[in-house]
Amino acid sequence: MAGYLYVVGIGPGAYEKMTIEAARVLEECDVITGYTVYVDLIKDHFKEKEFFTTPMRQEVERCRTALEEAAKGRRVAMVCSGDPGVYGMAGLILELSPQYPEVKIQVISGVTAACGGGAALGAPLIHDFAVISLSDLLTPMEVIEKRVQAAAEGDFVLCIYNPASKKRAGYLKRACEIVLKYRSPQTVCGTVKNIGRQGEEMAVMSLEALKDIQADMFTTVFIGNSSTKKIGEYMVTPRGYRHG
Repeated sequence: MAGYLYVVGIGPGAYEKMTIEAARVLEECDVITGYTVYVDLIKDHFKEKEFFTTPMRQEVERCRTALEEAAKGRRVAMVCSGDPGVYGMAGLILELSPQYPEVKIQVISGVTAACGGGAALGAPLIHDFAVISLSDLLTPMEVIEKRVQAAAEGDFVLCIYNPASKKRAGYLKRACEIVLKYRSPQTVCGTVKNIGRQGEEMAVMSLEALKDIQADMFTTVFIGNSSTKKIGEYMVTPRGYRHG
């Protein structure tokens, strides 16, 4: 009997910000697996389910557990914050899937931090933008810096995931210093912490000020392009529509 594995994006974290499709799939599953922090965000809404969780940096074990449970003929969900195809588990699940040919896999999209944070700030991503993670656990720092430079040189709005942690306290400052080679210190930027969750905080500031803020793994950073402006309390990147 074929099993089913759904790789589900739960969005920013609040239940009401999950898509209707994601909630329906989770209701239909027997087992919910995922990173402990993300499972805890939804556990109270699916109390009757069986849960398997693993801490940070046990992604392969987590995915294998999900695939093995599905191989038993069960309906399994692997939950990811935001969208499973944006720094989530969809890629690793599909890489491992040839070892479990009896398992049918479906990826269920969710609201990623770029979209959730962008909505909180206003409209920073209306024009072309690049999403870059500053985490060097899986990507060498020299590659990350090269990507930041290319995006800055191309005048893309930058949306930065994982801007800092205890071990990476200076990474956001370094990224800002690279962007400052191509952009004014007064470039409009924004940050959103705990997007869509209790304690959500947002701020709009200059690139020069952004360089020295204290961010963490729950903060998403937006660096505007040369046209981005502050309108009231909002961060807006004009697309170029003509209006009266």
